[in-house]
Amino acid sequence: MLVAKAHKNLHKLFFYVQHTVHRLIPTALLQWQRKRLLHSLRRLSKEEQKKILYRVNYYNSLDNCTELPDQAISLSNFKREKSGTYYLDLLSVLRYFSPELKFCYLFGDVTTVPSVATLVKSRPINKHNQNSVLLKLNRVRHYYTVKDPNPYDDKLDLVVWRGACHQEHRRQFVRDFHDHPLCNVGDIHKNALGQPWHRQFMSVQEQLKYKFVLSIEGKDVATNLKWIMASNSLCLMRRPRFETWFMEGTLLPGYHYVELKEDYSDLEEKVTYYQENPDDAKRIIANANCYFSQFMDTERERLISLLVMQKYFEYTRQSFSSCRFN
Repeated sequence: MLVAKAHKNLHKLFFYVQHTVHRLIPTALLQWQRKRLLHSLRRLSKEEQKKILYRVNYYNSLDNCTELPDQAISLSNFKREKSGTYYLDLLSVLRYFSPELKFCYLFGDVTTVPSVATLVKSRPINKHNQNSVLLKLNRVRHYYTVKDPNPYDDKLDLVVWRGACHQEHRRQFVRDFHDHPLCNVGDIHKNALGQPWHRQFMSVQEQLKYKFVLSIEGKDVATNLKWIMASNSLCLMRRPRFETWFMEGTLLPGYHYVELKEDYSDLEEKVTYYQENPDDAKRIIANANCYFSQFMDTERERLISLLVMQKYFEYTRQSFSSCRFN
């Protein structure tokens, strides 16, 4: 437990050190780096350019120019709020651009689509979410992973899940499955103390000792989805309703994860199948690992973030570049 806590604290420390160093870089140098990075796109193969622009247009799906309201702010007026990690992540992208360019933003778990083009961490998965422009925000929490030392075959043949059940769908799940012989699941929230489904906190490292890890959305996306898909464990979840920079809406059931029914009534059936067919489980895990790896290229992630913002400023009629987004 102490090792796991130290590992997570080190991850947080690196996040804040990284941002502190970034803020020491002069704006003029960052703007020069932006031009260099955008120019580097042309030197990539057509196939690589296509992959990058697919992600850019997925995050920023604005297809018509739009006007920002008077309430839009500029970087020069962008002040730190309570959501410090969101602020630092957004600031690190904005500093590559002119401080006079304006934008709208919403921090936190955003579950509806704003009425104007807005920078967000999360959005509902549907065909009408163009005003929700995704950026990689609060990454210190959502992109925390650990190296999984446990081969799939050596893991416990059970389903594991730990979380705070603030939402009714989570509470219903732990009520239904806390005593199931295939499950080690429970609510860690203090409000569940004394209830049979209350369980103690379990670190990521401890959960990775299990073959099957459940991912349950909370108010928006499930925080654990990324580290599950980076591990040697099999991800089980309902079809996602919300998405972030991780592009949860592109995940394929039976290929990247095992899809469960809305009421989890097929949980036992699905677990039993993959217990009896470990090669199928390993195939899905390999696909999930491959999917996750695309988000670990720091230079590529920065380029995509800058292109998302470049498109945002162009489609709000504030800037123009030679980059073609369509």
